[in-house]
Amino acid sequence: MSTLQERLKALPASRMLGMRRGIERESLRSQPDGKLALTPHPAALGSALTHPNITTDFSESQLELITGVHADVEACLAELREVHQFTYRTLAAAGDESMWLASMPCGLPSDETIPLGRYGTSNVGRAKSVYRMGLSHRYGRRMQTISGVHYNWSLPEVTSEEYFALIRNFRRHAFLPLVLFGASPAVCASFVEGRPHELQPIGEYTMHMPHGTSLRMGRLGYQSEAQASLAVSYNSLDGYGASLADALTRPYPAYEAIGVRNLGGEYNQLATTLLQIENEFYGTIRPKRVIFPGERPLHALRERGVEYVEVRLLDLDPFSAVGIQAQTMRWLDVFLLHCLLADSPPDSREEIAEIGHNQHLTAARGREPGLHLHRHGQAVPLVAWGAQILAECEPIAAALDAAHGGHAHQEAVAAAQAALAAPQTLPSARVLAAMAERHGHSFIDFTRERSKAARDELLALPWSQAQQQDWEARSAESVAAQARIEAADTMPFEQYREQYVSPDRLGLRPLRGEALLAI
Repeated sequence: MSTLQERLKALPASRMLGMRRGIERESLRSQPDGKLALTPHPAALGSALTHPNITTDFSESQLELITGVHADVEACLAELREVHQFTYRTLAAAGDESMWLASMPCGLPSDETIPLGRYGTSNVGRAKSVYRMGLSHRYGRRMQTISGVHYNWSLPEVTSEEYFALIRNFRRHAFLPLVLFGASPAVCASFVEGRPHELQPIGEYTMHMPHGTSLRMGRLGYQSEAQASLAVSYNSLDGYGASLADALTRPYPAYEAIGVRNLGGEYNQLATTLLQIENEFYGTIRPKRVIFPGERPLHALRERGVEYVEVRLLDLDPFSAVGIQAQTMRWLDVFLLHCLLADSPPDSREEIAEIGHNQHLTAARGREPGLHLHRHGQAVPLVAWGAQILAECEPIAAALDAAHGGHAHQEAVAAAQAALAAPQTLPSARVLAAMAERHGHSFIDFTRERSKAARDELLALPWSQAQQQDWEARSAESVAAQARIEAADTMPFEQYREQYVSPDRLGLRPLRGEALLAI
């Protein structure tokens, strides 16, 4: 019996039933013609600063819809669907905007015209906007409009050491979810204007990679030359914390040249360090912990350990109205449990470089016949490696089904095995096929159709007066909460900023001074 099977056998059903998940779904607001909506965040959706379910990501035009934590996949999806219903009803009452149902953006205006998220006049609200201004100076606004789905996952009685073992395995095997669920093989040509790329033209205004899976997770997506210099180790919380603390406190010459403020006194960024705050660190998966008011995320991790992981590599599924399907979620539950239970040796600089190579290769060419990845310095066929992992997932899926009843987890693994063996059925291939068959190879026209279909589907679902009143009350309470925060502010913003980015707040030394809301 393998170590994985022994660990699975020792895992009681009660712990498997304690598995929890939550979803964050990002999406641009788009106009009927497929261009970015430049209107403010709709007031009827409440405060983007304080609403627990509806906020904005980088841009004022980029919605982020958030569920709570759920023990059941269907319950999690039901909440996500309800948040979407209220959001779509609000958008429909105000005009004809849709949520863009693709990870790669709709037609974008000039970079400086893409609006940054706005969060009011409080110190924390201003800091959120300044942070986004910093991102725009560092990486450009176009990259920040790329959207995705984040999957937050936990299991009871898992230690920080075990979560880091899970993270190491997830990073090693991240090529597999990229192949199985990547759905961004093409992009509007406007996205790559004036920048080097390896994409090929298809149709009049579309660029693509013929065997691409996820341009979002490739060299065009969330990449940073500055962060490429970080070889962050996931061998322990201490090592990870030290790496992140270094990036949060180390001055970076290119960002020092930008400065915290411009000559007119307006803020360019929160800090001139390699990372302004923890969230700027890109990755396929993150260790996370719920933070206290005024606490930095890194301090929370160092003080109280990892509470859950955040999976960040999922593209929006253009064939699902809410961007993700139940079967995908169940597969992720199986896969994450595999990552937790399988042996997870320490990582190294060499392996970290291999992981980056495999990610870029899979994103750009993941469906290419005979494609090989690197594993411990050896070339390994992607399909064979993926099939091996999926075979190891079979008993895990069976154990989850035994705990929950039914066969849904085994069906999710079987569907993944079938898709890996028939790459033309993968979401990225289906996107290109639909573009070719019905839209003259137009990425914009394909996504416009999918976005309208999602809008129509969600608006047609039953919706009660009680639901409407409940969501309106949440919006009103979020507006009141923002007003309370603004009324309570006494600290000058520069003092707030200096205290927030101080190394004292990273868990190196005790917290001190006035409590600050987290950015």
